[in-house]
Amino acid sequence: MSDVGHDGILIGEGVVLDARPASFMTRALAIGIDWLAAFLVFLFLDMLVFRGGSGGSGPGLSDQWLTAVIITTMVVIFVGIPATIETLSRGQSLGKLAMGIRVVRDDGGPVRFRHAFIRALVGMFDFWISMGSAALIASLCNPKGKRLGDLVAGTYVIRVRGGRGPQAPLIMHPQLAMWARTADIRRLPDGLALAARQFVNRTSTMAPQARLAMADDLAARIESYVAPAPPYGTPPEVFLHAVLHERRDRELAVGLRAQALATQQAHAVTRLPFNITS
Repeated sequence: MSDVGHDGILIGEGVVLDARPASFMTRALAIGIDWLAAFLVFLFLDMLVFRGGSGGSGPGLSDQWLTAVIITTMVVIFVGIPATIETLSRGQSLGKLAMGIRVVRDDGGPVRFRHAFIRALVGMFDFWISMGSAALIASLCNPKGKRLGDLVAGTYVIRVRGGRGPQAPLIMHPQLAMWARTADIRRLPDGLALAARQFVNRTSTMAPQARLAMADDLAARIESYVAPAPPYGTPPEVFLHAVLHERRDRELAVGLRAQALATQQAHAVTRLPFNITS
C-alpha cells in the first residue's frame, strides 16, 4: 500500500476522494469557522440561561455551581458537539465543509468517535492553552501537516474538493468474465481496494519491475478475499482488473435495486387502496 496515500483515499467501500493533505491555512480557516460558531452558541446560552436573559436573574445557582455548569457547557460545546458532528459526518464539520476538507484515519478510513473526541480534546491544548503555537509547530514539522491532536488520534486532514486525476478504465478479460460473475468477492479492507485502483491508474507511469512486483503483492493480498481462485495462469494485473470491474458492477446493481425499491415503495404509499381511482 505504499505510495497510495499521496494519490487517493478510500471513504467507506470504494468511494475515492482526492487525498492531498490540506494546507495549514485552509485548516486554520476551517478551525476558525468551527470555533466561531461554537463561541456564538456559548454566548447565546450564556445570555439566555446563565445570565437569565435581559433581566440578569440567572438560573439561581451559587457561584461555585454556576462556574461548574459553565465549564461543563464549554466542554460539551467545544469538545463533545464537534466530536459528534465529525463522527456523524464522517470527518467534516461546518468549517471543514466550507473549506472543502475532511478528517480521515491514517489508513484512509472514516474517523470514528474516539478519533474525533481525541482530536477535539487535544485541540483545547493545540489552540487555546498554547495559543495555536503547538498546532503550528507540529503542522510545520509533519509532512502531512498533522497537529498534536492528529498525531495522538492517528488522523490527518485531506482536501476533498478540487481536480482529480484521470481514472484508467477497468477492463474485464473475456476469459475471466464467467469466473468473475460467479466468484464470491468479500468486502475488501479499507485501503486495499484503493491500493489496487491506484495501481491500475498508475501502471503506465511505473517501471516494469516495480509494476510487476506491486501487481504480485496486491493480487496475493486480494486473492484471500476471493473464492474460488482465478483460473491457473491468470496474470496478476488481469486478476486485479477483473476483481475491481466486478466489484464496481455489483455495487452499481445494488444501488439500482435500492433506487427501484424506493421508487416502488413511494408509489405504493401514494396509491389509493382497493384499486380506487381518483
